[in-house]
Amino acid sequence: MVTVKVYVEGGGDDLALHTKCRKGFRVFFENACFKGRMPRIVACGSRADAYDSFCTALKSVGANQFPILLVDGEGPVTSAPWLHVKARAGDGWDKPAGAADDHLHLMVQCMEAWFLADKDHLAGYYGQGFIPRHLPGKANVEQVAKADAMCGLKMATRGTKKGEYSKGSHSFEILEGINPAKIKNLPHVKRLFVVLDAKLQ
Repeated sequence: MVTVKVYVEGGGDDLALHTKCRKGFRVFFENACFKGRMPRIVACGSRADAYDSFCTALKSVGANQFPILLVDGEGPVTSAPWLHVKARAGDGWDKPAGAADDHLHLMVQCMEAWFLADKDHLAGYYGQGFIPRHLPGKANVEQVAKADAMCGLKMATRGTKKGEYSKGSHSFEILEGINPAKIKNLPHVKRLFVVLDAKLQ
């Protein structure tokens, strides 16, 4: 069996948020039918730190190990993942020696897009005062610009007891309850699940 480690963007410099990040993704993958053959989640903080940690891991990877880098797309993704992050302003990442396309996966256009696909869960999480009409209404949430996703979430939640959506304190708790069935057919999510399914036999 291959050991998969997912080096994920998230958690900033706060160790408590790193714990929440790991838990959020762990529960999400368990709910996506990977329970019993789980990847290990490595919360890396910034996207640059996630890339650096992935590159370090790749240099010493064993025959039965497969590292995955999982970061936000930060915009529309119209090319192969490594070409996308190489061309994106602010990244300029080179494809490391030994890396394949299957090593890099993108949340498009950001993790919050996944939340938009499960408005029922958002309503349950935030409770009274949540206003779903403020959320972007595109059927394919991977087409929602990051700025629109963030703005919509903040406007929809600012009247709730939990308060305005926060990428740190709310995001990983929300991730735990997202129904993977509602996003599994999104192109980039499907690609991630197919690779995990193949590796985690």
